Amino acid sequence: MIRRILPSPILSLALFVLWLLLEQSLAPITLLGALAIAIAGPLLTASLRPAPVRMRRPGTMLKLALHILADAASSNLRVARLLLTRRASDIPSDFVPVPLDLRDPNGLAVLAVIVCAVPGTAFAELAADRSVLLLHVFDASDRERLVADIKQRYERPLMEIFE
Repeated sequence: MIRRILPSPILSLALFVLWLLLEQSLAPITLLGALAIAIAGPLLTASLRPAPVRMRRPGTMLKLALHILADAASSNLRVARLLLTRRASDIPSDFVPVPLDLRDPNGLAVLAVIVCAVPGTAFAELAADRSVLLLHVFDASDRERLVADIKQRYERPLMEIFE
């Protein structure tokens, strides 16, 4: 019965808290609105979630989060250095295909978010069979290293977490 009303309790809790933070009030009407959003949000978006999420290995999740933060910081510096020291025509931007072993739809969605969060890369396209991720890369001077880094630092941990 509860699972029918709250198919995603963590999402419901997050929506409830987010609404209270946005409203900055604990008035009864605000609490009622937060409860309505917390119940209706997951019910209305259930069809958008590709598969039930079963995440494992919290240590791997923490390690992945730390890699993402470190990579985002160093990539910000690298992109800024390139923008300040080179002409746009001298920066070898290109599309780089990344062959994928990861097949879980939730893991693939997280991978897309990660590559968009790290400056210098942008998600471009996922092949219909989910075998290749096409990225637009700001500096594609070392394509092989980029592909190896994405597979080692992001794809492998995501496979441990989601598959």
